[in-house]
Amino acid sequence: MDDEQRYRAVRSRDSRFDGVFYTAVRTTGIYCRPSCPAVTPRRENVRFYRTAAAAQESGFRACKRCRPDTVPGSPEWNVRADVVGRAIRLIHDGAVDRGGVGALAEDLGYSERQLNRLLSAEVGAGPLALARAERTHTARVLVETTDMPMADVAFASGFASVRQFNETMRAVFDRSPSEMRAARRRATTPPTSGIVLRLPYRGAIDLAGMLTFLGDRAVPGVEEYSDDTYRRTLRLPHGPGVVALSAGSDHVLCRLWLTDPSDLTSAVRRCRSLLDLDADPDAVAEVLGPDPVLGPVLRRRPGVRAPGHVDPAELAVRAVLGQQVSVRAARTLAGRLVSRYGEPLGTGLDGLFPGLTHTFASPEALTDADPAGMSIPVSRGRALTHVAGAIASGRVDLGPGCDRDEAEHRLLELPGIGPWTAGYVRMRGLGDPDVLLETDLGVRQALERTGPAPTEAWSPWRSYATHLLWASLGLPEEEGSG
Repeated sequence: MDDEQRYRAVRSRDSRFDGVFYTAVRTTGIYCRPSCPAVTPRRENVRFYRTAAAAQESGFRACKRCRPDTVPGSPEWNVRADVVGRAIRLIHDGAVDRGGVGALAEDLGYSERQLNRLLSAEVGAGPLALARAERTHTARVLVETTDMPMADVAFASGFASVRQFNETMRAVFDRSPSEMRAARRRATTPPTSGIVLRLPYRGAIDLAGMLTFLGDRAVPGVEEYSDDTYRRTLRLPHGPGVVALSAGSDHVLCRLWLTDPSDLTSAVRRCRSLLDLDADPDAVAEVLGPDPVLGPVLRRRPGVRAPGHVDPAELAVRAVLGQQVSVRAARTLAGRLVSRYGEPLGTGLDGLFPGLTHTFASPEALTDADPAGMSIPVSRGRALTHVAGAIASGRVDLGPGCDRDEAEHRLLELPGIGPWTAGYVRMRGLGDPDVLLETDLGVRQALERTGPAPTEAWSPWRSYATHLLWASLGLPEEEGSG
């Protein structure tokens, strides 16, 4: 888009572009989302920014009316596989707060100077500014939805000092943290309510279908689905957590219980990836809607998403367990693995929900496991331990900033890992929107029923096409060929 197209989107208050770009008004010093209901500013007074961080770096503060920091993220970062896209995904996961810009640059294979130049040229802000925007968003959530002391909020959000926290919050939101808490004082709720969040999304969403998809695959001890709510345990950088996800009026209701509040940013990113909340369903429908094979299914299920996962390493292990077996059998096998190798939840989390007792077995715990004791063919057990060992050693990188092509290549080098397993990990674990599981049994059956289909024309949304092909059969499960 050029600036004139962006301005037309602002004049029409088009919410599809919320999070794709931000509008800053020179005369007021405020930046907004494109759909802000305020009077449209004059064109000569408007500047456009790719990120909220860039607007903040230029001295603009967030609009109190449209709250631009709460919009869905840009779908562009899910599609892009270059260094900028990988860096953005890592920053959203809290990488700068955990290891600094130096560690981020090293993970990406660039110098700090090169990385800063690339990000500044592409999105108008360097890694520190982007991380600062993430900190302010996390801090706002903790200020407005919890009763944590302000000093604890400051350090949990990644700020180096309370003074820095106060100055940044006032600069970005034009209010002190105390004023923000007083303005949105939440009703008193018991501690068991956790941190309550509203996760936004753009366009239509088939949330019921997605939660059912996840519920059909729920691993005993780690996940459960009941009363239209999906719950699961999380392995986070500073300790385990638990999340419950359900439908809100125009959002996903998310409740989080965390061992350490500083994991909030990572937990939210993983939940958004799990439900593909940053997707643009209109862009998907524009490509797949006219297709004679996928169009009718898409019209029956508008807003279809491509569910991801909260932990790519866990998904890789589950993909190996799911080779050549049904979803129900894979759930049973995964449950046995969890009971034997999973880590029990710590005090404070283990009693929240009776069905959630463990985090999934870590790659480190599975590396030296005995393949003969896994209730699966020994050859598949060896494949599982090879995958776990490769992830634990770093030979296979499945983190948010990984190179997807390299990760798939490394997986295929491992014994017992075929195109279906590697593609399934790439599609769900790494969030690649353009993976068609051509060797999947359900996909093959759907294509045989419809006859030859122009699958290349479905790019860059072939992951969505995979889900639509499954849906066309009325089957809730997939079965790979290894």
